[in-house]
Amino acid sequence: MILGIETSCDETAAAVARADGSVLAEVVRSQVETHARYGGVVPELAGRRHIETIDQVVQEALTRAGIGPRELSAVAVTGGPGLIGALLVGVAYGKALAYALQIPLFPVNHLEGHLWAASLGAGPVALPFVALIASGGHTNLYHVKTWGGPELLGRTLDDAAGEAFDKAAKMLGLGYPGGPVIDRLAGAGGRRAFLACAGRGGWVPAGHRGRLGGEIAGRRQALRCA
Repeated sequence: MILGIETSCDETAAAVARADGSVLAEVVRSQVETHARYGGVVPELAGRRHIETIDQVVQEALTRAGIGPRELSAVAVTGGPGLIGALLVGVAYGKALAYALQIPLFPVNHLEGHLWAASLGAGPVALPFVALIASGGHTNLYHVKTWGGPELLGRTLDDAAGEAFDKAAKMLGLGYPGGPVIDRLAGAGGRRAFLACAGRGGWVPAGHRGRLGGEIAGRRQALRCA
C-alpha cells in the first residue's frame, strides 16, 4: 500500500493506493473559505492551513482505506513545483512518517503526477500520447513517449488557465474561485458576445527550442466587454 500526500498549493490531500494503481481512499481539504476574501491564494495562509489539517487528512485516508500505518509499504509526496511553504509541510510530514515506519519515501513531480493520475483506477494509458495540463498554476502541453520522461511541447507565456479565471473573476467582482462562476455565466451567454470580444489566445510558435507558446491573458481582458 502506498500513501500519497499533496500540499503544493491550497488543498491538503492524501490518498491510499495499491501498487497496481487502484485507489482505496482519497481525502481532500479545500481552503476556498480561507482565501476567498483575498481573491486568490495567499501562500503564507496556505502553509498554515496545511499544518493544521495534514494529520487529520492522512488519518482519515487511512481509516477510509481500512488499514493502519504499519500496513503501508511506501510514502509518496509532492516535491514541486508549487508554493514553497506549502510544499515544505507535506514533505516534512512525509519524511517524518516514512522515517518512523522505516519505509521508502518518494518525491513526486507535481506536473508528472497530473499525467500519471490518468492511469489510476482505469489501467495504464497507452503510450505514446499527448496531454494538456490546465491547472491553477500551469497550462502545459506534453508528448509522453515513456513514463517518467514527458517532453514539454509548449506552455502558456503569460497566465495559466486557472490563474486567468481567478484574475478575471476578481476584476469583475465575481468572487473566488473564478472558474466555476465564469463557467456558469458563460453557459447563459450569447455567441455574438463571445465573437465580438474574443481576445488573443491559442498556441503559437514561441521561438524557444521549437516549442509552442500559448497566450491566455487576452481572454481575461476580453471579459471586460463580454
